[in-house]
Amino acid sequence: MVGQIAVASSGAASVTIKLTITGCPAASTIERDVYNAVASVLGITETTVRVTVMTLAERAVLTEKLRGGKPKTMQFASDTLTRIYAVTSGKGGVGKSTLTANLAVALAARGLAVGLVDADVFGFSIPGILGISGIKPTQIDGMILPPVAHGVKVISIGMFVDGNVAVSWRGPMLHRTIQQFLTDVYFGDLDVLLIDLPPGTGDVAITLGQLLPHAEVIVVTTPQPAAAEVAERSGTVARQTGQTVIGVVENMAGLSQADGSVLEIFGSGGGIAVAERLSLGQASPVAVLAQIPLSIALRLGGDSGIPVVLNDPTDSAAVAITALASQLAGRTRGLAGRRLGFTVR
Repeated sequence: MVGQIAVASSGAASVTIKLTITGCPAASTIERDVYNAVASVLGITETTVRVTVMTLAERAVLTEKLRGGKPKTMQFASDTLTRIYAVTSGKGGVGKSTLTANLAVALAARGLAVGLVDADVFGFSIPGILGISGIKPTQIDGMILPPVAHGVKVISIGMFVDGNVAVSWRGPMLHRTIQQFLTDVYFGDLDVLLIDLPPGTGDVAITLGQLLPHAEVIVVTTPQPAAAEVAERSGTVARQTGQTVIGVVENMAGLSQADGSVLEIFGSGGGIAVAERLSLGQASPVAVLAQIPLSIALRLGGDSGIPVVLNDPTDSAAVAITALASQLAGRTRGLAGRRLGFTVR
């Protein structure tokens, strides 16, 4: 996107930027960032940024370069090196999206390349939690470049609707949307892809199971026994599509008091109960990966668009989520189902 650059002997600099499309939603941001970057260079006395638009031929070269000469296909096939975690829950209101967003940011803060798909089409909330509401993706000849928030590449249906518009689609449209997110959105080379699933066991969960049977599933529940029973079903349907449940996260696990005690507002034991019951259907046991305490800072971070793992890293919830990120980042990859790049003769 960077065209001609010229610097006169007087220190006057001019830079030409070629936007991908006319009316690019990030045009003003790009122009401002380039201006500030050039103006900050020692010796520059004057800065001019000229904004143009790519030609059809230039856009074709760009998309070819990004795809690396590969045909348009789903980026995260079974032999991908990207670690895929689908975060699910049996019911809404357990903090699944807030947890997923903070987990993505915590993983990116460790230096990993992270992508986040907001697959909760009806109840999308990831853009607001990450502070990018109103930001539109850039589209180039059928390729979608996702916005980046706090180092995480993010895509959500909320980026394609205006305002707080309700999305009312049946199964085929949901399937097509998720498929497009995994095919047309250019994430590049990712270390980790997180998928925020809608609550329950509906169309999207089944679609993800069909498209990404190799994804690993994390079930989110609260400590309440009634919530735990429902959460178990979301893990069960994931297994029915071939996915593996790797663990349970118990959210809202208690509220710390000034005297050091913990007030268990939603009871206790739900996470352990879900993990034990889901372990019965797998060869490998399902662990309780983390217990996230109730936190005002965590809620405020979701409202302000600045995740608590960045805004208040010493908060108890932030510490627990950061520890979960370290745990997931340190997991080794298996070779089952992967192409090893050689043939036996």
